[in-house]
Amino acid sequence: MTDALKEKIAVLPDTPGVYTYYNSGGTVIYVGKAKNLKRRVSSYFNRVHESVRTTLLVRAIADMSYIVVPTEQDALNLENSMIKEFQPRYNVLLKDDKSYPWICVTGEHYPRVFMTRHFVKDGSKYFGPYTDTAVARTVLTLIKELYPIRTCRTMITPEYIAKGKGRLCLEYHIKRCRGCCVGEISIEDYNAYIDRVRQILRGEISELMDYLRDEMMRLASELRFEEAQALKEKYQLIERYRAKSVIVSQTVGNIDVFGVDDDDRDVYINYMRVRNGVVVRSLTLQYRRRLEESVAQMLAYAMEEIKQRLSVDYKEVVVEVVPDIELPGVTFTIPHRGDKAQLLSMSVRNARQRKIDALKQMEKKSPEQRLDRLMERMKNDLRLTEFPRHIECFDNSNIQGTNPVSACVVFRNGKPSKRDYRHFLIKTVEGPNDFASMKEVLMRRYSRLLQEGQELPQLIVVDGGKGQLSAAVEVLDELGLRGKIAIIGIAERLEEIYFPGDSVPLYIDKNSETLKVIQHMRDEAHRFGITHHRNRRSKSQVVSQLDSIKGVGEKTRTALLRHFKSVKRIREASIDEIATITGRTLATTIHAALNAPK
Repeated sequence: MTDALKEKIAVLPDTPGVYTYYNSGGTVIYVGKAKNLKRRVSSYFNRVHESVRTTLLVRAIADMSYIVVPTEQDALNLENSMIKEFQPRYNVLLKDDKSYPWICVTGEHYPRVFMTRHFVKDGSKYFGPYTDTAVARTVLTLIKELYPIRTCRTMITPEYIAKGKGRLCLEYHIKRCRGCCVGEISIEDYNAYIDRVRQILRGEISELMDYLRDEMMRLASELRFEEAQALKEKYQLIERYRAKSVIVSQTVGNIDVFGVDDDDRDVYINYMRVRNGVVVRSLTLQYRRRLEESVAQMLAYAMEEIKQRLSVDYKEVVVEVVPDIELPGVTFTIPHRGDKAQLLSMSVRNARQRKIDALKQMEKKSPEQRLDRLMERMKNDLRLTEFPRHIECFDNSNIQGTNPVSACVVFRNGKPSKRDYRHFLIKTVEGPNDFASMKEVLMRRYSRLLQEGQELPQLIVVDGGKGQLSAAVEVLDELGLRGKIAIIGIAERLEEIYFPGDSVPLYIDKNSETLKVIQHMRDEAHRFGITHHRNRRSKSQVVSQLDSIKGVGEKTRTALLRHFKSVKRIREASIDEIATITGRTLATTIHAALNAPK
């Protein structure tokens, strides 16, 4: 840190504000807000940071500036604007989908209302974005049926009307426009329609329905039945539109809900606006982390973004985590049961679905990114030092100690590599001893790989708890592979993951891709081992009795089984019937052996 930078930090005020960091080239690399500028900025330089990216940021800071603001909320507003203006390298990135449509209400004397995919700062008011284009079109259709809003692109001003350049078009004659271009409707009356349109776009349908109902009753009381009927049709139209909304509860009132789902890199925040018990708007934002920002920080960014986009005036906000911002007059609620908890759960599901959709799109465009993300997740979850691109999993199979076998399945890049699967017949262990069997199999497997100079896996998974894992670790120690290959054990009962030397198991999130890969491996090893074990047991049951009879070789056994189909039928056959295949002397021996008392 330079002396000039130290001097600036030393005189920072203890007030809310926004600070800006610059690199040696004068480029803005980070913008941050602070409740206390001096304390927040100093924290970057007076301690060691766990995050590598934060450490890199601090090393790159060559200069700074700051702006003092009255409140923390003002600091959040300014920070949000400056991040969008400078796009600093180390700030969170809002990954907005620009393909989503908006409904624009222009800022003209006679405003137009239309759908667009281009957000232009020209004084117009934008509502959205709408993640479902069909919904946006439905809203526009409703507005056009309710109010005679002009559709022409003519720039209509009082001067334009005074010059008499306007010409009435078909829209006027079919009563879809009030003749703005020739001044048949005043700016004030036309903008009264626009005010009602903005109400619909903000989701304030109940207030609009109350207004239409009151006007309808007033006109009816004045015996103006045709006008009352026209308002009734509009009322019914809005009522049908409202019925398509999600009804939550008439007791909830007006609240705003933020649900969050995230992974190591991105945070997905869903916003739902609830007005009079009805979900009238839902929007999901995706943020890219740059400095391991917390969910509370991300929520603060999202609230400011939604406020700017949708002109939201927060009163009560339902969240899982209180945002990292103090907002005067705003109540944060963390519900545990009831309608608000159900609303929050719905919002979280929407955020999670957006994450799933984003991952699917990413995998479709670039399978390599999906693989790298999976490898990174497994590396972090399983405390590995490198990507587990080659994993081997072992499982022992025996029933009442007979025909013990072991299976080794191999996964490469998270998927089965069946050509590399191997079976092992247990040779040195008698009886059902899983620990000794595991030691024998791993010793045979990896001593051979070492002798032949073949590739070793980055991770070994043994199906079993601490006992099987300890036996496997002994083998790696004997072979000098303990520090070269990572090893874990998985216990089937609660899906616990055991690490060498750690008696406390790790419980991975049930929805984690890491756990799904490990479960897939364990199930494959179990299936592969059981299938081989059954085949051997079945084979031994069929042929062992014949093989033990003196004089019966492979050709004789095959001929007998081809003729009689099973050992049971050979046992039930007479000596003469067997003799047709083997001759009388051997037939007598076979008949006696198979029917000897046990």
